[in-house]
Amino acid sequence: MSLQPGDSLTSHNFGLQIDGVMVEYLAEVSGLSLEQDVIKYPQNNGATGKSEIALLPGTQKDGQCTVVRGMTQSSSFTQWINDSINGRMSTARKNASIILMDFEDNPVKRYNLRNAWCSKIDASSVKAGEAAALTETVTIVFEELVIE
Repeated sequence: MSLQPGDSLTSHNFGLQIDGVMVEYLAEVSGLSLEQDVIKYPQNNGATGKSEIALLPGTQKDGQCTVVRGMTQSSSFTQWINDSINGRMSTARKNASIILMDFEDNPVKRYNLRNAWCSKIDASSVKAGEAAALTETVTIVFEELVIE
């Protein structure tokens, strides 16, 4: 069942691509935001001579988001985390995308993160006798966010 014009996306089907390869389907994404500076430029109105303030777009800010994934043996995602945490930035900085998909697994929206790397990882608690799924919460920082 594909989306019809006017249908909203649902939040149940999304994943993470690193350098164009889907490496992980995620349980949660939060904190994904795009922000830029605002420049206030005072000027005189030529017709009236009154002072006005013009607001201009400034530089886009860097950002971070948090993803939660099931604790798996995904070697490419784990290697990316290890390269980041161990300071191997020549291999840790990757172009990543968080991709939202429709009911038929077709990509419908992308959040492209340029020069992204992992700055923090939290593993879920483990408890004897409990049958809960294990997760990892990973903070990803990036230099630029482009929405497609």
